[in-house]
Amino acid sequence: MSETLKFLAFETSTDMMSVAVSRGAQTWHHHGVGGPNASAQLIPVIQDLLRQADLSLNDLTALVIGHGPGSFTGLRTACSVAQGLAMGANLKVIQIDTLMAVAEEARSVLGPDATQKLNACPVGVLMDARMSEVYAGAYQWMAETQEWVAVLPLQVGPPEAMLDALYTLPKPCAVLAGSGFEVYKERLQVLLPFKETEAVKCTSAVPHALALLRLAPAQWARGQALEPDLVHPLYVRDKVAQTTAEREAIKASKMSA
Repeated sequence: MSETLKFLAFETSTDMMSVAVSRGAQTWHHHGVGGPNASAQLIPVIQDLLRQADLSLNDLTALVIGHGPGSFTGLRTACSVAQGLAMGANLKVIQIDTLMAVAEEARSVLGPDATQKLNACPVGVLMDARMSEVYAGAYQWMAETQEWVAVLPLQVGPPEAMLDALYTLPKPCAVLAGSGFEVYKERLQVLLPFKETEAVKCTSAVPHALALLRLAPAQWARGQALEPDLVHPLYVRDKVAQTTAEREAIKASKMSA
C-alpha cells in the first residue's frame, strides 16, 4: 500500500462495530460489540484511532464504509456518519458491499493456499438477515487486479433457497463463508452432504474494517470513490420486520414440525 494513501474505514451492518485506520502499510483498528450503541460509540472510536495514527480527517485520502446489506439502523448510521465527516473534511467515500467484505475476510483468514483456489473458483457468502432469511452473494477473486468481481447478484431469502443459488453458479464455490452457515446450521447441514463440493467452510469470516482497508486502494485507483451526497445504504430487503401474523405463523409451523 502506498505511503501516500490514508483511509478511515468503518462497518456497522451487523451487531459488531468495526473501525480501522491505515497510514501506508500501518493500521490501527477496533472490533467490538456495536448494535444499537454503534451510533453513540462510532465517533469516539474514530477520534481515538485517528489520534493513535497521528492523523486528522483532513489528512485522509478517503473514507471507506460497508454500506450493506445488513441491519437497517447500522447501515443508516454508517452512511450518515460518513456523509457528515466527508462533507466537513472535503473527502470522498468508497462504498463496499458487506458480503464482499466477508469474502475478503475469508481470503485473509484462510491464507495463501485458499487464495490460489479463489483464482479459479468463487467464494459463496451467506450472512444472517434475521426473519429466518439470509443475504447471499458470490465473488471471484482476480489476482491480476487484486479485486473481487461479483458473480451472483445480491439477494435475500430462505437459507435453503440461497444455498441452492450458490450451487447453480457455473463454477463451484471454493469457500463458503459468513454467519448464515452457523446461524442456520441445522437447516443447511441436511442439504450440504448432497452437494458435490470440496468447498472450505469459513463461518468465522465477518465484515471487518481491516477487510475494507485491504480493498480500498484498488477501488480508489479505479476512481470508485463518491461524493458524500451520493452515499447510500444498500438494503436489498425492503422490509425491516415481520408482522404479528407472520411471527405467529412461523411459530405455529415450528411447533407442528
